[in-house]
Amino acid sequence: MSNKGFGRLRALVVGESWIKHTIHMKGFDHFHSTEYEEGAGEFLNAISNGGFDVTYTRGHEVSAKFPTSAESLQAYDVVVISDVGANTFLLTDETFLRSKPTVNRLSLLADYVEHGGGLLMVGGYLSFSGIDGRGRYGMSPLADVLPVKLLNHDDRIEVPEGAVAQVDVPDHDALGGTPPRWPALLGYNRVVAKPDAQVIVRYRQDPLLVVGTHGAGRVGAFTSDMAPHWAPPEFLAWEHYQTLWVSLLRWTSGRSEAGRGSVKTA
Repeated sequence: MSNKGFGRLRALVVGESWIKHTIHMKGFDHFHSTEYEEGAGEFLNAISNGGFDVTYTRGHEVSAKFPTSAESLQAYDVVVISDVGANTFLLTDETFLRSKPTVNRLSLLADYVEHGGGLLMVGGYLSFSGIDGRGRYGMSPLADVLPVKLLNHDDRIEVPEGAVAQVDVPDHDALGGTPPRWPALLGYNRVVAKPDAQVIVRYRQDPLLVVGTHGAGRVGAFTSDMAPHWAPPEFLAWEHYQTLWVSLLRWTSGRSEAGRGSVKTA
């Protein structure tokens, strides 16, 4: 990656947005309402204040704004994908609406990592395999890139009583010296660590944080969430929340420089 080692760290964050279309039933009558929501706010603030210049691409913006060339993707030190499925990258407007061939954005991302880029996937209902298997990353070009093997069915593990993480490698650089006692999480995506990857944090026998390499790049899988509902308010308010994410992204990017960053939309 030509930008390694110069200036501030640059992160492209994709996903963590949704639209809710609700039917209200009131006796004989009903009506509809629509809401747009984003879940990445605390995460974006944490990493931007921790030295990253952040470009945020919402799920519905991927078709128009996700990089479509190696050169444009190489502007970033690390790419974060959270709670947005493979179909969003593969069925873009050119192909799905107009039946035109176009660049495979996930193949482009795989090549980016192969040549030294960093990739972190964060859990959610449309991460990894996802709800009803709809995340579909196991059938995508990222299957060989991620440090974990994905299940071929719904991989969600709901833990409403609270999952207390066990930190197996507390001195790993990706944790940034954060204490081994985490606030409880409420669920995660079940995955299997690849033989050449390292499990840093787990819940019982299931990995919560796995890191590894692919080609010249680094990859990470955080199988719980950065935001509700799996990451409850206590996790977002944890005094080490920022340090954890900043350290993990710095490790994944392959860089350690710090500075004050910024957030922009793409």
